[in-house]
Amino acid sequence: MLAAMPTAPAGPSDQGSSRFTPRSTPRSTSRHELPGRDGGDACPGALRLHTADDGALARVRVPGGVLAADQADALAAAAERLGDGVLHLTSRGNVQLRGLGAGCGGELAEALGSAGLLPSRHHERVRNIVVSPLTGLDGRGERDVRPWLRELDGLLCASDAARALSGRFLFALDDGRGDVAALGADVVLRAAAGGDALLGFAPGVPGGVSSRGPDGGSARDSARGSARDSARDSARDSAHVPEVLRVAGAAAGRAALIAAETFLDAVREASAPDDQSGHTGRTAIWRVSELPGRGNGLLAETARRLAHTGIPSRREPAPVRGREPEAGPAEVPPGIIRNPEHRPITVSVLAPLGRLSAAQWRSLATLAREHGTGELRLTPWRGVLVPGVAASRAARSLADLAAAGLVTAPDSPWRGVSACIGRPGCAKSRADVRADAATALGPAGGLPVHWSGCERRCGHPQGDHVDVVAAPGGPSAGYQVAMARAGAVRTGAPLTGAATGREDLAAAVTAARTRPRTPPP
Repeated sequence: MLAAMPTAPAGPSDQGSSRFTPRSTPRSTSRHELPGRDGGDACPGALRLHTADDGALARVRVPGGVLAADQADALAAAAERLGDGVLHLTSRGNVQLRGLGAGCGGELAEALGSAGLLPSRHHERVRNIVVSPLTGLDGRGERDVRPWLRELDGLLCASDAARALSGRFLFALDDGRGDVAALGADVVLRAAAGGDALLGFAPGVPGGVSSRGPDGGSARDSARGSARDSARDSARDSAHVPEVLRVAGAAAGRAALIAAETFLDAVREASAPDDQSGHTGRTAIWRVSELPGRGNGLLAETARRLAHTGIPSRREPAPVRGREPEAGPAEVPPGIIRNPEHRPITVSVLAPLGRLSAAQWRSLATLAREHGTGELRLTPWRGVLVPGVAASRAARSLADLAAAGLVTAPDSPWRGVSACIGRPGCAKSRADVRADAATALGPAGGLPVHWSGCERRCGHPQGDHVDVVAAPGGPSAGYQVAMARAGAVRTGAPLTGAATGREDLAAAVTAARTRPRTPPP
């Protein structure tokens, strides 16, 4: 029997008449399998394993990165008993287990279920939620958004419609500091002054034609449905000016779920077949940014549905993203993080390339259980936080973790370095990128750098970073080093040619990471 978490009541299934009205779909398409998604969503999960060159891979969703120490122990035991003994952190604060043996799926599911890590088998791949890792710990941000996390996760697991979300679809709950709001999530909730929440969609998806400001008209008014208002909202959305919906903080979780369900109906509308053959002529739509027309009308339709369910909202300009930190990419640096109210501190570590041995992982779980709050928080920057450690214990704990091989100093050259799995784990990789990255770290600081074995660039960061990709032709072909702007890794112009020697490669990467930033054209 799988452990179940408490869930909040699901939102009303009747959203009223919708702008996104699905046309009839082929008989073989269920409500959980959207049309236009040939072959289904191949994103791995804990129950749907992916076959790699080093064995099967399981991706365990950890909403908000929050793990109890006992749950962390269960993951370590599974990694040792069934896999390669390593815990792999992802850029969404989830955990991957690799090197799994054939036929271990049932045993793994039982272990994760007993630890409370599978509250719903039908929703295990859609519980993709990133949260400001330091929310409620360091005195920053507008509010502690952990209640939003608990509410949204419960609503997702209780929503029949949410089962159709892709395993790639991402929610971000930002406490107002702007850290996870910048990670390219599909639906973003950002805490605002006064206890409200700002609800928006992925960067690049329009909200409206103009910024009406905080005193703009109410979405409840527009929901009354005049043709003139509908035309106005469509015109606003078509101009690609980012806006958000301000809702009460108490309704934040419900609002986020309604936004996701509105997206699903938009996908059905966009993917409906053009003839009786059932073929749509479109590629699969997994994320908001992939909607035709960049999601025109999505925000207006969400506002209308919110009003229909009794949640008032107001359109206003989206917050302007702040300047990226000069010191590096990690929004949570390793070391000791103090609370201005003199509460117990938070110990922060980074895992080199996101890999932790079972022994390293257990040392963190033991620290949390014996000297902290009993909780770990995994960050989207492949770090781990241990909240609630007494100040008198912190320095000793940090030294022990450093001795175990974890990154504990903010000036470590490992900070900001990430990589795909590379060889030998991935057949598509052209090189052992992790080994090569370790030999070309260079000095600390500067832009983030991501190493990839092929053009897929799995796990690359959002925002500006240095893009290092293994060149075609085998190990002797070296790497291409390029600048990626705002995560646009496929359009970065190379800064150098292929660098074949390790010394040349390290110099090229260092030069790119420390190159002065210039605004994009």
